[in-house]
Amino acid sequence: QKLQLKEYVCKHAVKDEGGRLIGEDIRDYIRDTFDVQYKLNNVYRLLHELNLSWITSRSKHPKQSIEAQEDFKKFPL
Repeated sequence: QKLQLKEYVCKHAVKDEGGRLIGEDIRDYIRDTFDVQYKLNNVYRLLHELNLSWITSRSKHPKQSIEAQEDFKKFPL
């Protein structure tokens, strides 16, 4: 079960629609998949046991355009 949880977290760490996986999402997955209730602090403890850190990068807006960002960088100020 721990391996299955780790695979889920690694696969869904960054959401396709923007944003990232949060503790509540993981807690809901555990409840729905394994029929076990966890408090949020225990979810983070479990992640630590699985050698997963909770340090994340800044999320990307789902509508962001890399091309528009590059054009903006070229614009003289």
